[in-house]
Amino acid sequence: MKFTVQVKVMPLKELLDPQGKAVLGGLSNLGLKGVEEVRIGKHITLQVDAPSAEEAKKIAEEASKKLLANPVMEYYEISI
Repeated sequence: MKFTVQVKVMPLKELLDPQGKAVLGGLSNLGLKGVEEVRIGKHITLQVDAPSAEEAKKIAEEASKKLLANPVMEYYEISI
């Protein structure tokens, strides 16, 4: 079966996000008020051929650990 797996990779909350800070400053310069924090991450969609959703999630988990996310600086969330 084919499964669409979504992987969200974000910087760890404890770390500064310079890209997010730059966007926050840009929003303020544009006069867009009310935005208090911006965090920039990655959204990755995988098409996985696996016998079950659990196996597709395991494949996505391995891909995230080995390639898609840097565990020193990022965390990830997987959904099917």
